[in-house]
Amino acid sequence: MNPRTTKTTLQGPAGALELMIDAPQLEPGQVARGTAVIAHPHPLFGGTMENKVVQTLARAFVQSGWQAVRFNFRGVGASQGSYDEGRGELQDLLAVVAQYAQGYAQGYAKGQSDPADVPGALALAGFSFGAFVTSQAVELLAAQRPISNIVLVGTAASRFAVAPIPEELHARTLVVHGEQDDTVPLADVMNWARPQKLPITVIPGVEHFFHGQLPLLRSLVARHLAAP
Repeated sequence: MNPRTTKTTLQGPAGALELMIDAPQLEPGQVARGTAVIAHPHPLFGGTMENKVVQTLARAFVQSGWQAVRFNFRGVGASQGSYDEGRGELQDLLAVVAQYAQGYAQGYAKGQSDPADVPGALALAGFSFGAFVTSQAVELLAAQRPISNIVLVGTAASRFAVAPIPEELHARTLVVHGEQDDTVPLADVMNWARPQKLPITVIPGVEHFFHGQLPLLRSLVARHLAAP
């Protein structure tokens, strides 16, 4: 665990939400690039904020100078409430964004031209079911505030109505999928991405949970975050 990780709770729409906040190591006077809110896999199939892929995403953001906020959806761990097929989980994610990325809109309004240049910038990331919920959040938030980066891993396009990514955010979006994903077939993700002309990074020989390839996933995310 990151020694700068803290566990806390937030009052969410269905009760308390359990969170872990991973802080980057900063020099005196430095501030984090922004806040990345990361959503975990399916609550009914063992998905939690401590999932290895979710932790890998958090590490990539932290190493790139971001504060990473992971949280348990309603009904998972110490989070109150019960599974709501993505509807309530979207509200959970939006509550976390509202609490931990409030400074972003004000900074952008002061004249910075690039979302990534604004202290308190917002990034959204998710794995599997979490990627589906993240896509829904992007669809809602994109019209309200700039989003610096989007990372979707193992996107559950075969099981849920994953929202399209707005075209203006394609350059800021990384979609990663395993070639041999037996939980979400690659063909289903391609069918989702093709009408949008949204690129997908495919990892040869990798299955849904990226066993043995988590360092590569972390590297791909860090490279995405470093891109101008």
